[in-house]
Amino acid sequence: MISKEDRDNRNKIVKLIQSVECYDIIEKEHNEDAVKWINSDVEIYRIEKPATPIKHLVCFTVLYDIIENKILLLELKNAGLFLPSGGHVEKGEMPYETVQRELQEELGIEGEYILRNWRLPFFISQIETVGKTGGHIDVDLWYIFKGDLKKAIKEDSQDFKREFGKFGWYTLEEIMSMPSNTLDKNMYRFVEKLEKYILLK
Repeated sequence: MISKEDRDNRNKIVKLIQSVECYDIIEKEHNEDAVKWINSDVEIYRIEKPATPIKHLVCFTVLYDIIENKILLLELKNAGLFLPSGGHVEKGEMPYETVQRELQEELGIEGEYILRNWRLPFFISQIETVGKTGGHIDVDLWYIFKGDLKKAIKEDSQDFKREFGKFGWYTLEEIMSMPSNTLDKNMYRFVEKLEKYILLK
């Protein structure tokens, strides 16, 4: 049995997820599965590295330079993929707190949300991970932040060098043309949803 505090936190996260307008049938399926999973009594947070439990809650912090129409992607060494920054949600933490913490820890910056309802993730996905610590399931909540490719990130820190390889700012068109084995397979659908959101603004 989980504690009352944990249940209360899970209920808050479920409300966030259920408030997201899904882009397509895949996101709807991922959303509904995530809600069912979080409402269960199984552990949803990573409690031991590299991947215990086998399925756990993660956040992406997508830095998007609106003026240049570019997204920051970093080569995550463990996965061998180009991904937005991000990390695991810790027990007792709300996802919108996770993303701010991860931006500070990984990139050394303060995050400014793009969405008006900043507590809501923009996109929800699930994926079986690959690479050195592959074989587990990440339930990913994607948050978008205002990026500025002219601003420096802490690329010279030892933590950054240990975790990431190459990095760069890529246009949405460039991302859509990148090989599928270099990205999270949900990245293309995220970009499509972002383009739709931009058109509707």
